[in-house]
Amino acid sequence: MASRRQLKKAVNRIADITTMACLLGASECKAEKREEYGDVFLKIGQLRTDIISRISHTEPGSVKPFYSKLKADFDKGIEEIFAKIDELGK
Repeated sequence: MASRRQLKKAVNRIADITTMACLLGASECKAEKREEYGDVFLKIGQLRTDIISRISHTEPGSVKPFYSKLKADFDKGIEEIFAKIDELGK
């Protein structure tokens, strides 16, 4: 298992990549969709904050299931965000 520090850095990198994808979409959209892109930005920030805080406070005794659920929640959140970005881009 990676250290918490490395895991937090990986989460930040993925959040940065997701933010850049959202910025690219927002720069090419019409004015009426900009507010929806703003909501996506907020979701990215909330997801990042939630995952980082959960990494910082690992539950003792059940480490492997804790990190498995954390990974599943993070993957699901990122997939939902990219789906929303894709939907707004159409």
